[in-house]
Amino acid sequence: MAGQPEAGSTRGRIQAIAFELFSKQGYEKTSLREIAERLNVTKAALYYHFRTKEDIVHSMVDSYLTTIDELVEWAHAQPQTLDTRQEVIRRYATLLWESRESTRFFQQNPALQHEEIGEKFRARMRGLHEILRDRDAPVADQIRSMLALLGLTVTTFTLNDPESAGEWDENEAKAAAVDVAMDLLSPR
Repeated sequence: MAGQPEAGSTRGRIQAIAFELFSKQGYEKTSLREIAERLNVTKAALYYHFRTKEDIVHSMVDSYLTTIDELVEWAHAQPQTLDTRQEVIRRYATLLWESRESTRFFQQNPALQHEEIGEKFRARMRGLHEILRDRDAPVADQIRSMLALLGLTVTTFTLNDPESAGEWDENEAKAAAVDVAMDLLSPR
């Protein structure tokens, strides 16, 4: 999964144009030259910021992961209560919806989700789960907290899938996913 381009910066403009081209014509069919031409800069100017297309993708992934890190950091500074865990769910859901286009891109280009990116994402999910679970709760409740995260993520993937997208009203599905996640967090 990737984050939103860095707003207002040259790097952000490069990310946005690259993402647009990758999404329209595919990662493999897009060259750095095309990205530079769309930006109206030389290839050398583009190289100053990114040496490869993979560097651009990594920067977008890192941006997304940074937003998760910020959410985890925020949560650690809060009282460890059900209200805090519920707010984490709401904020994580918002993050997923806001980065939906990037999520769709990665769904369409699974080859870009190599081991390093996957491990970074799994580490962030472990961090979120550590916040959501109550270590003193029964194992079943701790698993429910993990399923709350997974449910939100899978709902986003489903809404991104062209074959499934029209099946549900998007806003209703988002609200239902958050409701289910909140229910899973509630102690039994």
